[in-house]
Formats: sequence, structure tokens, C-alpha cells
Amino acid sequence: MAERIGELLLKDKLITQDQLKEALDEQKRNGGKLGYNLAKLGYITEKDLAAFLSKQYGIPTVDITTHEIDPEVIKLIPEDVARKYQVLPLSRSGATLVVAMADPSNIFAIDDIKFLTGYNVETVVASEGAIKKYIDMAYQSPELDMGMDDVLTEFDESEMEIVKEDEEVDIGDLKKAVEEAPVVKLVNFVLTDAIKKKASDIHIEPYEKSFRVRYRIDGVLQEVMKPPLKLKNAIVSRIKIMSQLDIAERRLPQDGRIKLKLGKNLDMDYRVSVLPTLFGEKVVLRLLDKSNLQLDMTKLGFEGKALDNFLGAIHKPWGIVLVTGPTGSGKTTTLYSALAELNKTSENISTAEDPVEFNLMGINQVQMHEDIGLNFAAALRSFLRQDPDIIMVGEIRDYETAEIAIKAALTGHLVLSTLHTNDAPSTINRLLNMGIEPFLVSSSCNLILAQRLARKICLKCREEIAVMEKALVDIGAAAQPARAMKTYKGKGCADCNGTGYRGRIALYEVMPFSEGIKELVLNGASAAEIKRQAINEGMKTLRMSGVTKIGEGVTTIEEVLRVTMAD
Repeated sequence: MAERIGELLLKDKLITQDQLKEALDEQKRNGGKLGYNLAKLGYITEKDLAAFLSKQYGIPTVDITTHEIDPEVIKLIPEDVARKYQVLPLSRSGATLVVAMADPSNIFAIDDIKFLTGYNVETVVASEGAIKKYIDMAYQSPELDMGMDDVLTEFDESEMEIVKEDEEVDIGDLKKAVEEAPVVKLVNFVLTDAIKKKASDIHIEPYEKSFRVRYRIDGVLQEVMKPPLKLKNAIVSRIKIMSQLDIAERRLPQDGRIKLKLGKNLDMDYRVSVLPTLFGEKVVLRLLDKSNLQLDMTKLGFEGKALDNFLGAIHKPWGIVLVTGPTGSGKTTTLYSALAELNKTSENISTAEDPVEFNLMGINQVQMHEDIGLNFAAALRSFLRQDPDIIMVGEIRDYETAEIAIKAALTGHLVLSTLHTNDAPSTINRLLNMGIEPFLVSSSCNLILAQRLARKICLKCREEIAVMEKALVDIGAAAQPARAMKTYKGKGCADCNGTGYRGRIALYEVMPFSEGIKELVLNGASAAEIKRQAINEGMKTLRMSGVTKIGEGVTTIEEVLRVTMAD
């Protein structure tokens, strides 16, 4: 578009070739639209540029300085949308909204505004400088700067009213609102846009005076839009209908699932959780994209020896292999990779999961239902009557589940499970605190693996940076290797949304149960003593794994500091 406006201005002899080149260089350095940069450099006035665009596109020009700002009209377009597209809503007449634009050829902006507001959009041309200035004026909130004394000075008793907390919503009206085109389009856009941006979760959050949508991309939440507050109930209800939940129930949490077929080859599942908050219902959708499920262990991030240890442990005929880490650290992917490795016609594999995230061919997967008594312990008991070879338990949460899992491991079954602990050695203390005897832990455990996910540097904009030797030594690198290490960072590009990161890699801490560690467990050693022994036997801690990934140019010092603790 920038090139096209430049060519048209050249053709009309309003600028020279040299001026265009200089403006394009300025645009690359500082951003902004080409017209804005031409005006900033003084090669064309904003008034002349607006008149030129008006003539070019057959759209009237407007001097917005003569317009009164109507707060009700301004509210129709959220501030982030106005700033993103450099647009300003001026007036409303019936079903038509008049919008001032610096770039009237931006059809994406017009389409977005159409379905966000539900109005037909009529465009007029205004200078970018004036629009920027008026956006700042229109969206500022003077009441935020008011002190209590100012409020009391202006207070009029007749304006006082009681606000009802539990606003009653007519379900019939709500159903009508849900079916309206803007709401359907907006929800569909959010669901598909999250896939394009490779988000793992969508957060739809209501607040007292605003409503926002955030995506978790590569483990970090980013705000993407602020839909109009008036659409809050309709958007949440639309998602509830899609996930077959009760739209009349707004006081209790609800869980559901949405299955979407996008084209011929892509099926997408969304796990939906609705939670009542102070100002409405918050919705979190977890994206379950089977096509992106990585089941090749060599690509997960294991270092050589750690992978050998893990494969050795899962190929043993019995015993427990535990994967630990916080929510969202990739434990499920690691377990599914292990199951894919073990999945053969000769093996009977059963899993108890809450929820079942991906369907795996050849594996008997059972969804937990706590409300009817089907929990991990009940499923485990049933599995043991089903002639199993390999059992996967979604999570060991209590003594009962831990006890049955350990008994299964001691009676000739391989058991895979997860636990929420900070690192591999502290997992032993967690099991002991649950009430499991030390001799049972030492005789049943094959290996404990702790993991975290760190963002990978974007390969499209990766660049080498000066070695930060002190920072590397501070996070645990040895002084000599730190000097020779090459460090990188992402500059930020369209491919990574300007973040410098794209995709994630796992950091692993793999602790096999050697004779030395078994002896320490039996003698009641602390987690620190067990960790020391494991490191002496060659275990790489999470922080060490992170330092290795920095040296390989895969991630950054900041990421390793964000997801790991010092040893």
C-alpha cells in the first residue's frame, strides 16, 4: 500500500523520487505510514495529502478539528482498534457510522469495524496527525485524574442511585443477541486467529469497565483486543452454546469442549472453562491441535545422555516413571511421546486422564468423572483387572492413587504418571509426605524427570549479540566455556509478532534411580543431598539444561532465568 501511494504521489509530481526514498527509509527506521513520514519530513503538507487521497479514492475529506467529540460514538470503537488502524468515529446516523481514516484503502480495517460495531461504515479522509491527536483526546479518561474532593464538589444528591450487583439477564434476549452476525463473526475470528498465531490458550476476561481478549503464545499472555463491553454476555453465551453448556447458569463454574472442522484436513478441539468472576464470567479456552502434537522424542529437547536414561527407564518391564513440573510445562506431551514409543500390538496400554487431550490410536484412554466417583484411584483399580502391561495415570494427587500406582509397579506393570513439584529430587519428598514408605519409593521408581518450557529464538530474525560472560557465569555456566560461547537474540519480525521468539523447547532434568540414590532415600536424606548425589552421577539440572540451550543458540539468558531456579 505504501509503495502504491508513493507511486501515485510521484505520478502527480507532488513529491520527487529522492523524497520518496528518504521517506521510505524513515518509515523503516521509525514505523508509521508513508504519508505521515512524508509530512514529518516536510515534503508534503498533511492537508495536501488528505486532499490527494480524497481525490484519488473519491471519498470526501473532513477537518476533524471542527467536530465535537461524542463520547457515545467514541465508545463504539475500542481504543486499541482506533490506534491500530488510525481511525476515529465521528458520527452515527441510523445503521451507519461515519469514520475518519488516514488510509481509506484499508479494507481490513473497515471490515473489522463493521463486525465489531454492527454498523455500516462510511469513510471520510482526515490527516493522520489530526487523527492521532484526536484519538489521544477522545480516549483519555479525565475522571481518573479527579480527586475525592473534586468529586464531592460536583456531587448532586439527585444523581445518586443504587447499583444492582446481580443484574438479571433475559435469556430470550440473550439468545437473540448470541445469534447476531457481529457476535458470531467475532467469536469465530477469535477462535481462528488464535490458531494462526499459534496460541495455546485464549483468555476472555470481563472487568468493571472493560472487556479484553488475551492469547497465551509460547507460554506468555499477550493482549490482542478489547471488544465492546456491551457484547460481554453475548460473546460468553455464544461460546457456551458452542460447547453445549447451560447459558442460564451464570453463578457456577462450567467445563465443556468445542470441536471445529476447519477445511478438509484440520480438526481443532478447544477445552472450555467458564468461571464466574466479580464482573461476569471469565472464559479460558485451551487449544488442542493434534496436528501439532510432537511425538518424536528426539525433537522435544532431550540432551543425549538424558534421552538414553529416559528411554531406558520406559523400556523396563515394570516400575514407575514420574514426570514433574507446573501446569503448562509440557508434561502431557512427554508422556504421550513415551506412550507412542511403547505403543505396539503386543502391549495392552490403558490411560486415566482428566481430561483426555488427544486421542491416540491403539491406546485405551479413560476420561475421569469425579462427580460419579470415577477418579484416578478407581480407574487404576479397574485397570489392574484388565490385564494391563502399561498404565498411564494423568496425575498422582493423593495417597490412595500413589499407593495403587506403586503396588501396580511392584507387581509387574510399567506405570507412567505426573506430579506437581519444582524439580526431580523434591518429588521423592512429595511422595513421602503423601504417606508412601521410603522402601516402596526406592524399590518402585525407575526415573524422575522434571521439565520446563522455554521460548525458542525466532530463526527468521535471530542475530548474534556480544557475549555476556558475567551473566552466563551468574546463571551457572563455567567461566571458560562462557568466554567461548556464542549468544543470540531475536530482533523481532512479522513472523514472531515482534517478540523475537517463535516456538518452545523443553528443558529437562532427568534423574535415574541409581543404587546411590536408592540408599539415600532409604536413609531419609534431604532433597538437597539427593540432588547433590544425582549431579555427581551426571544429572543435568533444569538450569544446566537451559545453559546448554543458550550455548546452542536455541534460547536466551532471559528465558532461562524466567523458567528455572538457581541450583
